[in-house]
Amino acid sequence: MSAIDLELPDENGTAWSVLVQDIDSGEVLLRHEPETVLDTASVGKIFLLHRLLAEVDAGTRTLDERVTRRPVEAIEDSGLWYLLQASELSLYDVAALIGAVSDNAATNTLGRVIGIPTVQEHTRALGYTASALDDIVRWPIPPGAPKTLSHANAAELVLFMSRLADGTDLSPASADTLRRWLGAGMDLSMVASAFDLDPLAHWGFDRGVWLLNKTGTISRVRADTGIVMSPTRRIAYAVLANWDRGADGRGPVLAAMRLIGEGIHAALAD
Repeated sequence: MSAIDLELPDENGTAWSVLVQDIDSGEVLLRHEPETVLDTASVGKIFLLHRLLAEVDAGTRTLDERVTRRPVEAIEDSGLWYLLQASELSLYDVAALIGAVSDNAATNTLGRVIGIPTVQEHTRALGYTASALDDIVRWPIPPGAPKTLSHANAAELVLFMSRLADGTDLSPASADTLRRWLGAGMDLSMVASAFDLDPLAHWGFDRGVWLLNKTGTISRVRADTGIVMSPTRRIAYAVLANWDRGADGRGPVLAAMRLIGEGIHAALAD
């Protein structure tokens, strides 16, 4: 039996892909269909950030490079850049906006600079075959464009987070940078809601908990993946939920995600 025991709601046609695992021992604390591939909305932006840093490590790009946002890239909703006067930022700042507020304009600008096919090839080269960033952010979605911004399963996202925690695949400096960008993430509405952290400032231990995560949200999707640490334990998690289009599955899903977070919190104290 998993260390975290709960029944996931399935009303509204809700499908789940869940894995919670101790990074160091490999102990599985919770699993539910971890191989099931679901729509993960903005979660796939982690692969864009990873590719940027891989190019920095290869010496083909620098984070000081300046890039100008094009008018067509200024998509609203998630983010801050579309509200700012500055249309030119460093690649570091563009990536920080993606990590902190899942910035759509920054995603589109960086996606143009790096190239979505390049990100997809990089993701496959890392060994992730069930997870990918599918496109830039588009609204409305035109005919012929991918219907999802990203897709993934919990197993691969937990592997990604575990490797990030260990500094695999990137130089130590770049791994630190990616952890810092994700550690600025302000969406603590899902699994992370259980830790009672300050959404605007939670880099470092707060009452024995250190979190970094990336979330994805659209009308029928909630997805949260990350790393949670105590001074003595590191846990990687991915909790993905999709429900029927037109149904209102948000409340039951968010309640279950918080319960999972409470289970993780308790496991950190063991």
